[in-house]
Amino acid sequence: MAYEERNVWASLVVSVITLTTYIVLVFQQAGDGPLTDVDWFPLMLWTIGGGIVAVIVISILWGIIAGARDRDGIGTADIRDRDISRMGSRVEQAFVVIAGLGVIVLCAVNAHVFWIANTMFLGFAVAALVGGIARVIAYRRGLV
Repeated sequence: MAYEERNVWASLVVSVITLTTYIVLVFQQAGDGPLTDVDWFPLMLWTIGGGIVAVIVISILWGIIAGARDRDGIGTADIRDRDISRMGSRVEQAFVVIAGLGVIVLCAVNAHVFWIANTMFLGFAVAALVGGIARVIAYRRGLV
């Protein structure tokens, strides 16, 4: 497995775990009350920070393990990796734009800040997930 593909897998797995963790924590804090009463900001920051750290740690550990098995393929990216990365970034940008439009609509209707922030957070998470899935498919089946 190529260096870039390992990083895509690491970020994809961590994205699923962090998004699930955030949703569970928000619902736990809400209990039977309204979601808008949840102190979402620290949860969101810790989830984002934890996700970033987890991706870095997993990528480093996976790189060490892969490097012990095959020293030639460590940290190298070829033109195929760059093309796949570029394609995945385009897919991600589309979903970030959709989330941004959703945030604009929520601001226009004076929605609670909880919904505005979580719409953007969900947009970033979905963009990362869909972009990662697109990259994995491109690695496994090739670019179309």
